[in-house]
Amino acid sequence: MDGLNPRADPTALVLSGGGARAAYQVGVLVAIGERAGPDFRFPVLTGVSAGAINAVFLASTQEPFAVAVRSIRRAWLRLSIEHVFRGGFLSLTGSAARWLWMLGTGGTTPGFEVKGLLDTAPLREYLGRVIEPGGITANLAAGRLRARALSTTSYSTGRTVTFIECGPEIETWERAGRRATRTKITVDHVMASSALPLIFPAAAIDGDHYGAGSVRQSTPLAPAIHLGANRLLAISVRYRRTATEAAKHQLQGYPPAAQVMGMLMNAVFLDFLDADIERVERVNEMLALLPPGTPAPGGLRPIKLLVLRPSRDLGKLSADLGEHLPRTLRILLRGLGSDRLTSPDFLSYLLFERPYIDRLLELGYEDTVAKWDEVERFLGAAD
Repeated sequence: MDGLNPRADPTALVLSGGGARAAYQVGVLVAIGERAGPDFRFPVLTGVSAGAINAVFLASTQEPFAVAVRSIRRAWLRLSIEHVFRGGFLSLTGSAARWLWMLGTGGTTPGFEVKGLLDTAPLREYLGRVIEPGGITANLAAGRLRARALSTTSYSTGRTVTFIECGPEIETWERAGRRATRTKITVDHVMASSALPLIFPAAAIDGDHYGAGSVRQSTPLAPAIHLGANRLLAISVRYRRTATEAAKHQLQGYPPAAQVMGMLMNAVFLDFLDADIERVERVNEMLALLPPGTPAPGGLRPIKLLVLRPSRDLGKLSADLGEHLPRTLRILLRGLGSDRLTSPDFLSYLLFERPYIDRLLELGYEDTVAKWDEVERFLGAAD
């Protein structure tokens, strides 16, 4: 196979959040890189949370796409929890003690702040080593990249803020509850997009504090569309259950905290993407009903969309791997009831360890190979 030629119309890669589950996205990208040919690239890259990490890594490297995704894969294989947050006994118990002190004293101790349950300083250090400084700017100048965007939540305004790095021909936008701002994307922006409220500390950017973009980003496909993409490849980390699977109870009795927290994680990282996919599909159906030559209302345009999803439940895929967590964190999760669940979703978001990452990379690769005819048609079709 000679590979796919770069398309004249912009194609965007949209990467959802999902903590450790984002390794699945890398498996998908490796399979595309092996088959799409040496000249293939995504000119528009958007992401949020862990998906923002993958997208920034891809946007910042000046290597060909196939080489770049193999580099991302190696970075994930070297990753462990100690590279993401401090999960040892002293760190976790010290953080818990600070929370208890703040609650017990009513937050009246001068100068005393609690910024997050987990210390993500190791992730900042790791990203500083693997993300190429100035790479996005260089790729924009060379024409290898049209635009890069990542979304965050502003704690000052409560709005979703999408930071974009792109050429001057692309305009920023402002909608209800969300806006875009042009900037040079750095590790600070990636840390902000990944900062899950209360669990990870917020990131400071230009005097304001930002947290995970997934929290209020109700339209995760919108940044790619605003950046001019007419074709979107979105990689979700949610397995689509059958009706029978969805109706099956995962536990008996009162739901443990791990179940509730897993559902909250799913709401933050997964629900908005599924809702926005349905919204785009409905708009496409509406536009298709217009008589030929009729202008689309409100500047709408049809968007070609392909969504790739795991063929297996990523929560269930982590169920037997809890022993790979640091001992203190393992005990904490057991106390929250994760061992009572057949699909421990909360565990799957935190399991930044090689056995789970291996499974995700392999599944993403295999799923894409199995659907390659569809992917190839989508990425290479003339229209």
